[in-house]
Amino acid sequence: MGYLLIAMILCFLTSTQGYKFYVGGKDGWVVSPSENYNHWAERMRFQVNDTLFFKYKKGSDSVLLVTKEDYFACNTRSPIQSLTEGDSSFTFDRSGPFFFITGNADNCNKGQKLIVVVMAVRHKQPQQQQSPSPSSAVSVPTAPPVSPPTAPVPDPAESSKSSEVPSEQKSGSLGVVCSTWLVLGFSVLVSIALGDEKMVGFWG
Repeated sequence: MGYLLIAMILCFLTSTQGYKFYVGGKDGWVVSPSENYNHWAERMRFQVNDTLFFKYKKGSDSVLLVTKEDYFACNTRSPIQSLTEGDSSFTFDRSGPFFFITGNADNCNKGQKLIVVVMAVRHKQPQQQQSPSPSSAVSVPTAPPVSPPTAPVPDPAESSKSSEVPSEQKSGSLGVVCSTWLVLGFSVLVSIALGDEKMVGFWG
């Protein structure tokens, strides 16, 4: 939690303080820099709260913030703001173009002037998730329906035969039981008859 708080503070300070740009690099604010001031500015990205540092000696030069018309005319008589104290700094408080010229009109005509365009502040907006349109939706091929395996339909004749098998088995078993009882009954009758004949002979 502590690291997150420190990171947020650093990001806030960075966004509010901005960067410091040295106009002309090591040459400073001079008549004939090694790189044209506007070419140098085109390579940079300026934002609100960034600062320009003009390096020059007090009393020998100055920096004037002027309008677009005064910039191209090198008019030094009615500046918006004057920096004359030497080694001056200017902080951008808005986006848009800024026009700077030297306080010496002759040096301004020789090219000692600068145009800076500050980028506009853009706030990120949350992106709304869009649902895909029906035309852009990818159609997934569907497999043909598989019908469940059907059991073979039995033949009526075979079904009748199969249905008759249990009854045949029952009748056969019933016949065996009946024949067994008949044999036993016949044997009993024979034995009784023979017994009667022996009894008759005995009594005779």
